[in-house]
Amino acid sequence: MPVPRSRHYARLFPFVLGICAVALGAGCDAISTSSHDPDSPHAPGVDLRKDAVSGLEVGHRLMAAGEYELALDAFTRAYLEEGPKPEVFSSLGSANLSLGRLGQAEDLLRRAVDMEPDWPEALNNLGLALLQQGKAAEAEQYLRRAYALDNGESDAIRDNLRRALEMLENSDHTDADGTAYNLVQYGGGVYRIQSATGASAQEAEQQP
Repeated sequence: MPVPRSRHYARLFPFVLGICAVALGAGCDAISTSSHDPDSPHAPGVDLRKDAVSGLEVGHRLMAAGEYELALDAFTRAYLEEGPKPEVFSSLGSANLSLGRLGQAEDLLRRAVDMEPDWPEALNNLGLALLQQGKAAEAEQYLRRAYALDNGESDAIRDNLRRALEMLENSDHTDADGTAYNLVQYGGGVYRIQSATGASAQEAEQQP
């Protein structure tokens, strides 16, 4: 049975406090020296002509490179820049899932699903967070929803659903063999995570 939403929000308080701490140093990122005269005695200003790369875009690139701690930092910056958006929570949850921080990943991915209940990628990744905690029955429900909303087009979601059904059918099944699951990233990237340790492979595959 789903956990009451109020409990999810309460468990997010430590995460929000951490973001506030990061915010103290976030203001310097926009400084650019590209047009600054090196002979000028004045400090360089903000280059308003240059578009900054979003924290989400940087985070997705780092996820693809297997740099999950750095990706988490980038997604945290995206939270500061863009606020509590579904993609931000999904990305934060996915990074935590890749790092094996299953409880944090579950909370963040639930938040993303609460805000965007018909988003297959977020549903898939929440299912994986639950699956790796041994919550196969609830995981199967989210993965089945993800598969239906995706119209069965994603091989990654299909394979995850199949593994969840196998776990339900075999009560003595364990994840000690390091089975690889498919973490689906917004924008088309598929990242494989190891169920036994929560660690992910260092490469990404691209969905069709």
